[in-house]
Amino acid sequence: MAEDLVRFRNLLAGSAREADGGEWLESLDPATGKPWALIPRCTSADVDAAVEAARTAFRSPEWRGLTATARGALLYRFADILAEEAERLAQLETQDNGKLIAEMRAQLGNLPTYYRYFAGLADKIEGQVLPIDKPSMHAFTRREPLGVIACITPWNSPLMLLAWKLAPLLAAGNTAVIKPSEHASCSTLAFVELFERAGFPAGVVNTVTGLPQECGEPLVKHPDIAKVAFTGGEPGGIAVYRSAAENLKKVTLELGGKSPNIIFNDADLERAVYGAVSGIFAASGQTCIAGSRLLVQRNVHDEVVERLVALAGTARIGDPKLADTQVGPVTTLAQRGKIIDHIAGARQSGAECVLGGGLPTIAGLEDGWFVQPTIFTGVNNQMPIAREEVFGPVLAIIPFDDEEEALSIANDSPYGLAAGVWTQNIGRAIRMSERVEAGTVWVNTYRAVSFMAPFGGMKRSGIGRENGQEAMDEYLQTKSVWIDLGSPVSNPFVIR
Repeated sequence: MAEDLVRFRNLLAGSAREADGGEWLESLDPATGKPWALIPRCTSADVDAAVEAARTAFRSPEWRGLTATARGALLYRFADILAEEAERLAQLETQDNGKLIAEMRAQLGNLPTYYRYFAGLADKIEGQVLPIDKPSMHAFTRREPLGVIACITPWNSPLMLLAWKLAPLLAAGNTAVIKPSEHASCSTLAFVELFERAGFPAGVVNTVTGLPQECGEPLVKHPDIAKVAFTGGEPGGIAVYRSAAENLKKVTLELGGKSPNIIFNDADLERAVYGAVSGIFAASGQTCIAGSRLLVQRNVHDEVVERLVALAGTARIGDPKLADTQVGPVTTLAQRGKIIDHIAGARQSGAECVLGGGLPTIAGLEDGWFVQPTIFTGVNNQMPIAREEVFGPVLAIIPFDDEEEALSIANDSPYGLAAGVWTQNIGRAIRMSERVEAGTVWVNTYRAVSFMAPFGGMKRSGIGRENGQEAMDEYLQTKSVWIDLGSPVSNPFVIR
């Protein structure tokens, strides 16, 4: 019964709001397959109200009149409150998207550091005095915020991926309208309640929830949105990019990947195998940086496969709310269907399934959306399982002979988000990091991220960078200012 479900509301101009039309959407628990909460089903009317609230706040003296140092102080205060609420938010996110509670505790425990980092950058935004070539002129530049930013986040790590957008845009002086995935909105709606406690002016942060066509598209197309910061799948990114181009909006797009994780014969194989398992089976493979293509040098291929199957075969699949669970469900029933289709397609292409490949039955969670950790060998780089993003716990292993072949296979992909290299040869590590076409290259590790390190993709994996000082540039624009100090009056019809 809907009456028994938890109801979450949007944040609009500092107040909790239901959808204008009074409609609701169910949010389902991936571990049980059953509804547990309701979120507002917003439409363009709700989008208009949220954008207007953000636009009003952007121009208000309560926000625009703050010094950069005061803006940073608000973010510091917010980070402290977030740290106090980390456990509650981790529990919500696990129930809403099925991610492991152990991983959510780690993510939420670390999340305040993102807001503190960008809080420290708020008053480091500087222009320049220009040694201008015009006599009697003084010229300088200012770095100013863009305005209202639309943040569109996916269902796999809503609060972490929101922080990558929200922390720098607020530090830069912008305001925001957040549209989380309809499949995992609850933790975001609980999270934004903290801004009032931190003392942020009403309207600086707002949310809309609902279906992409009903509120996501109107948000992207709204004339008062200055920029769209989007994380999600390639089709959604293309739709955002097309709409942004029509309306001359700026974009940051963090899209998909088919990341190569490359093991050379001189690697520490135990560490490499652990890195391979972490790269694909952590988060049930639902990460854009998943190391879903494992490239293994041929003369250690069989040993690596044997070790991988043995290790991955011990994975404890089950309730993500339990601290000792290692593989939880996938977040949506539709996504589980796509994963199963990819597994069937790999078999039809001639790949050999050496582990998993089916749907496990979990006692007490028979209706949950679980997929077994799955490993394929006998894969070549032209098979769909090696070219298409599965976004699930499915690993394709491809052998290679030498560095050149490894690079050829790794770079033969429309994507370029991330890559891993496992070797004890420092020269090889440098050569590979220079030549692999990816926005992030890890050597002898995998899935390491930080608020200090820029993150983003090459090729079809996206546009722009999140995290690090570069992220601030994504939410600022440069203004040139000229001041005439008393130059002689000249012919007004001639440009000097």
